[in-house]
Amino acid sequence: FHLPVSVGGELDEVVRRAHDAGLQILAADVKGDDLLAVRADGVLGEPTAWLFGNEAWGLEEATLRACDEVVRVPIHGHAESLNLAMATTICLYASARQQRA
Repeated sequence: FHLPVSVGGELDEVVRRAHDAGLQILAADVKGDDLLAVRADGVLGEPTAWLFGNEAWGLEEATLRACDEVVRVPIHGHAESLNLAMATTICLYASARQQRA
């Protein structure tokens, strides 16, 4: 993957600039809709800017409200959570796969 990454920008400005560039804003958070259901709805096929939060605390409520959609990676079995790198990899791969379809 060759993706631009932005760290430390002001949220309102990042969201505005992403929308101006034609991107939807998706956030990964345990409170979101199932990633597989969102994929089935075709949401991941659109150009996307992803927001990922801290492993322990996730994203703030204000950040989640600023997003077009909030999704979660479904976890089967007894695992409590995924680490941030793994969740990010799954979300980006799902987006790339649907955008190439």
